[in-house]
Amino acid sequence: MNIRGRLQEVRRVVVKVGTRVLVEKTGRPNQRRIDALAADLAALRKRGIDVMLVSSGAVGSGVEALGMKSRPKTLPELQMAAAVGQARLMARYQKPFTKHKCQVGQLLLTYADLTNRERHLNIRNTVNALFQHQIIPIVNENDVVSVNEIKVGDNDVLAALSAIMIDADLLILLSTTNGFRKTLESGRSRTVSYLPCVDQEAMSHVNGKGSDLSTGGMTTKLQAAQKAVDVGIATVIADGRRPGIIQKIMSGQRCGTLIADPAWALHERALCARKRWIAYFNRASGSITVDDGAKKALLENGKSLLPIGIRKVTGTFSMGDIVNVRDLAGHLIATGLTDYASDDIERIRGRNTREIREIMKTCEYDEVIHRDNLAVLK
Repeated sequence: MNIRGRLQEVRRVVVKVGTRVLVEKTGRPNQRRIDALAADLAALRKRGIDVMLVSSGAVGSGVEALGMKSRPKTLPELQMAAAVGQARLMARYQKPFTKHKCQVGQLLLTYADLTNRERHLNIRNTVNALFQHQIIPIVNENDVVSVNEIKVGDNDVLAALSAIMIDADLLILLSTTNGFRKTLESGRSRTVSYLPCVDQEAMSHVNGKGSDLSTGGMTTKLQAAQKAVDVGIATVIADGRRPGIIQKIMSGQRCGTLIADPAWALHERALCARKRWIAYFNRASGSITVDDGAKKALLENGKSLLPIGIRKVTGTFSMGDIVNVRDLAGHLIATGLTDYASDDIERIRGRNTREIREIMKTCEYDEVIHRDNLAVLK
């Protein structure tokens, strides 16, 4: 099957719409675009497609309501603008969705909600219940209470994590640019229709860094896209100002940039739900560097991480913490739950499994990270 043809079979989609699509340069929300977006999403819902909307614009709506001339710089003022703007933003969505006889529900999330396993599952169950009742969840980061320690930081990333959490088929990132553009030798640029992945070469062409009212840019969109692609979710980056853009994307038309592993067309998934949670909903406490033999065992042979293949331990962490696994070049190849604390790994690294008991005077685990607790990344 043509990889864009697979878009016509999508049954669950997350749509993220950026601030600059929803809000005018003055900071005032563009109700015409909000109405058009609601019409497009309601049409998908009526076709039986599960739809989640990740919407920026709360701070921008608050900026307008409070008469501010620019986006606030301090955390208390940002939280104040979000508190005022969140209600106004939902009110602007409520009217057009009601016009199309479509109900919406609001979810305000923090990074802490996604990383806590129990809360993570509760959110997922809530979203599934909303889908079962044909309700569209509208998601935003809870900027009113978020601080750096519990903040996702960007709605592109929040959208990718949401798509991973609910096992979506497709992530659509709507911005004010029609996809990823590659710089040519002439100095001009062209839109790239398809990328199998986001690599260093692609990232070298990125220039955008967001605007005064938004926090993202093409860099965060590509980073978010690769998170989704890693677990078997396709991503499309497109211009949210174009009329009917969502319908065009879902019909398989060539618009924007499609980023998807070729296996996506075959409905293949890279990670189970638990390993997705390990890989994408936790911040690593440290890292372990492995040699080429261990790298091959992890990536090609489906093995657990044994102490003999470990060359370096970075950071201080405890048994049960999330740690990154890197190769000798420093590339991230896996993330997992460690069975040993960092100090203990230092003592047994490079040694055979049979030597662990002699060194540690006990041997509860043969593996530093068991395969069941290891999420291998591309």
